Amino acid sequence: MNPLEKGYKKVNGIQMYYEIYGSGRPLVLIHGGGSSMLFDFKEAIERLQDKFQLIGIDLQNHGMTEHRDIPETFEQDAHDIAALLKELEIDKASFWGFSNGGNTVMQVAHLYPAKVEKLIIASSFYKKNGMIDGFFESMQNATFESMPEPLKINFLNQNPDFSKLENLFDKDCKRMQNFEDWDNTILTSIEVPTLLISGDKDVMKPEHTVEMWCLISDAQLMILPATHGSYMMADFEGNVDSNLIDLTVSEIEKFLNK
Repeated sequence: MNPLEKGYKKVNGIQMYYEIYGSGRPLVLIHGGGSSMLFDFKEAIERLQDKFQLIGIDLQNHGMTEHRDIPETFEQDAHDIAALLKELEIDKASFWGFSNGGNTVMQVAHLYPAKVEKLIIASSFYKKNGMIDGFFESMQNATFESMPEPLKINFLNQNPDFSKLENLFDKDCKRMQNFEDWDNTILTSIEVPTLLISGDKDVMKPEHTVEMWCLISDAQLMILPATHGSYMMADFEGNVDSNLIDLTVSEIEKFLNK
C-alpha cells in the first residue's frame, strides 16, 4: 500500500498526520481509541483504494499526530477533522468511523452537517448502558498494563516516545471515564444516509446499535457474526477473517455507491 500523498497539516495548534490513497469520491477513515488509521483500516484500504479517495487521519495523541495536554473530547476531534479537511481543500466527504471513531464521526455530522455526504458508524455507542455489562466499571479501574499489547506495539513502532504512549492511554481512559450519555438529538440531527455496523459479540449490545438505527432517519443496519472490529480488521491475535472483511467492505461499497 503506497499512499498518493502523506504528511502533516497544522490544525488547531498541533501537527496532524494524514495519508491519502486512490482517487474518486472522498471517504474519510477515523480510527478508534488507542489506535491509528493503518491499524484499524489496513484491510479496508487494500480493498477500496482503487474505488474511492481514502483519507486516513491520526487523531490527537494517536499514531503520528502530535499530542495535546488537554482532555480528549469527541467534539475536539470533530473540530480537528473539519479543519484538516479544509486544509486539504475537501469540502464534502463520506466518513467511516470505528469504535470511538464512530462517536467522532457522529459529532462531525452533528457539528458540520454540510461537510458530510454519507456516514458509516462501526461498533460505536451513545449511551453508557449500551455497552456490555461491566464495561464502564472496568474503565474506572483501568491500568496501563490493561492496554492491549498490539496497540502499545503499534504506537511505539510509529512513535518511540514511551511518555507519549502513557499520555495516549491516560487521555483515552479519562475520556471514557468521564463520558456522559448523549442526548438523542445528536442522532436525530443526522440527516445523511447512515450505515450502522456492529458485531453480535461486540463491546456494545446489539440492541443498542438497533436503538441508534431507530433514531437516525435514513439509516441501514448490519449486525455481523463478529467481535469488536473483526469484521473489518485483524483481531488482537493477528487473525484475519478475509471472507467476513470482504463481505463488510462489499456492503460498504454498495452503500456508498447508492
